[in-house]
Amino acid sequence: MEILGIRFCSVTDDAKAELDFFENKLGLTNDFTENEGFVGGIYSTEDKSSWLECWQSAEQMPKGIMLQLIVADADAFAENAKSNGLQPHGPVDAHGERIYYLKSPSGMNMSFQSKLNN
Repeated sequence: MEILGIRFCSVTDDAKAELDFFENKLGLTNDFTENEGFVGGIYSTEDKSSWLECWQSAEQMPKGIMLQLIVADADAFAENAKSNGLQPHGPVDAHGERIYYLKSPSGMNMSFQSKLNN
């Protein structure tokens, strides 16, 4: 199974401090367009295949970190995971992607997802 991209997502109680760190201290460009006062950032690689996300925690978005694997076919990836004894949760279709969730043996939250075919 091939990974097309990697995202790292951090949800924190103080996203403004994180955004200041990434933008003003490291000089990264925030690709996120603020939407209805939602505080966050997306810092992409040049080819947009991988990125770092940082978001303000909220009721619907609890504090934590997540590794996101971008794959060509999330359903096939889920079937492979199941055949290897894992129990991914999902799918959830959101933001134009099909997403499955699971935890690594150490408890790290992770997801794998692919673009939805429209």
